[in-house]
Amino acid sequence: MAVDLSPSMAACEKDAEALRFIEEMTSNVRSMQRRVLMEILTRNGGTEYLKRFDLGEEDPLSAFKAKVPVVSYEDLQPEIQRIANGDRSPILSSLPISEFLTSSGTSAGERKLMPTIQEELDRRQLLYSLLMPVMNLYVPGLDKGKGLYFLFVKSETKTPGGLPARPVLTSYYKSDHFRTRPYDPYNVYTSPTEAILCPDSHQSMYVQMLCGLYMRHDVLRVGAVFASGLLRAIRFLQLNHEQLAQDIATGTLTDKIKDRAVRDSVAGLLRPDPELAWFVTRECSSGDWEGIITRVWPNTRYLDVIVTGAMAQYIPTLEYYSGGKLPMACTMYASSECYFGLNLRPICKPSEVSYTIMPNMCFFEFLPHGDVERNGKTYSHDELVELADLEVGREYELVITTYAGLYRYHVGDILLVTGFHNKAPQFKFVRRKNVLLSIDSDKTDESELQKAVDAASQVLRGAGTTVVEYTSYADAKTIPGHYVIYFELMSSNAAISNNRVMMEECCIEMEEALNAVYRQGRVGEAIGPLEVRVVRGGTFEELMDYAISRGASINQYKVPRCVSFTPIMELLDSRVVSKHFSPRCPTFNPNGRVTTTTI
Repeated sequence: MAVDLSPSMAACEKDAEALRFIEEMTSNVRSMQRRVLMEILTRNGGTEYLKRFDLGEEDPLSAFKAKVPVVSYEDLQPEIQRIANGDRSPILSSLPISEFLTSSGTSAGERKLMPTIQEELDRRQLLYSLLMPVMNLYVPGLDKGKGLYFLFVKSETKTPGGLPARPVLTSYYKSDHFRTRPYDPYNVYTSPTEAILCPDSHQSMYVQMLCGLYMRHDVLRVGAVFASGLLRAIRFLQLNHEQLAQDIATGTLTDKIKDRAVRDSVAGLLRPDPELAWFVTRECSSGDWEGIITRVWPNTRYLDVIVTGAMAQYIPTLEYYSGGKLPMACTMYASSECYFGLNLRPICKPSEVSYTIMPNMCFFEFLPHGDVERNGKTYSHDELVELADLEVGREYELVITTYAGLYRYHVGDILLVTGFHNKAPQFKFVRRKNVLLSIDSDKTDESELQKAVDAASQVLRGAGTTVVEYTSYADAKTIPGHYVIYFELMSSNAAISNNRVMMEECCIEMEEALNAVYRQGRVGEAIGPLEVRVVRGGTFEELMDYAISRGASINQYKVPRCVSFTPIMELLDSRVVSKHFSPRCPTFNPNGRVTTTTI
């Protein structure tokens, strides 16, 4: 679907300039990409890493494509470790590495350290500056209110060489780009900057929620980085509404908030408001949380959260808390390695979200995902395709070359090309590569697992509940091995989790939704019956708290869809309230015949 970004439709001249910039960038993709790559190679040609490939001076672009390999993080780890240990020579970048941006810390193994340079903050800020001009095309009047965003930082660490190591959002929030940002009527938050920058997540959340309640009629948009973060905020309101109401009634701030800067930041806001306190108590004590967002913040126009990829499972819960009345805007596509692009149709359905890559952010290449036949020629995995040469309907794996010193770096994202804006491809995020369950020859990725959970959720909705959170692991200790899925249900009613017939139906529906290789393995007894373990309410909150205690960022935390770390599995198993197995094999039809076996 075409997007009209005509500057004449802009809300203000500043927005018009941003829309003109987007049109210019997306209309000159090939030339801009060549310019970006040439700038990177010219600047960093003298680095230790690029000198290994002898790119020469006459045609470095062709030499780069012919000689520089696609690499993973593990390939670069020795160089990254040297920088982290204090080596200041130009190893990956000619400019000094200013800090390391860490991965979320929820995957197996150690957190990754992504090198970055100071000027990357400018590129990130540039992409942020484009979001509201696009949003203003779809939701007018956002300058008449405020945004309630639950944003957090994590205390940074230092590498042995003294460089900061922190999540990308912590880096941004602590930078002058955020802390001293100029006033913009279209981008005003209810949360004081001091609360966002508070490293204590409880104190930060409390004050951000308190401010959001005081200014509830001013709130026009509610959001967090990920959907899970917004749901965590709603859970916080459920658990802390009595103390919040008490503070509002008395116009004071609980002594539990110790951070002096945070206390000072709300001193001018606090005032006794018994009517508001009564409202909060009434809404939060009734037990009815359906539509709580629109009831507490009645002027909310949309939710600003990421609900693509693994976050898609939160859509039903967000719809429940918003009464099904609010669109969910996924505005940008970014990672610790680089910021990539934005959604030019931010109010579309979550299933229709496509991101337009901005060709000035880095040099983009793509590996066709699987063999791709094009014009009679077959392209294999080892052939990289440039941004301007992608085809609609094809899936690709993202490979980037950045100003900060990542060269042909394999990000691990699988993207589907859905169309173009001018000359710039638009992508649907499909999944992260290699997030798998496997027992035999079966391979279940994140999207397939999500599909199976959705099938179980359909069964559970008939009993008035749904899946709040889930994770899984491949239990190879049994013979044969089998999939174990942990469910936390929205309802705490023990009768639901102990309903053997219904939970067994969930198991079989999940197996029916899994791929043919899995179902064949089940019929052939290479894979044992799928098991669902229902855990008590709050278990995944404990899991998140555990991850944060080990260094994960509250902003970037995402529930791992597959787990193997023993302490995590022990935590989950200690919270199990019931266990259920699939009662029969799923259907498998190798030759047009349906095969079903009862066990």
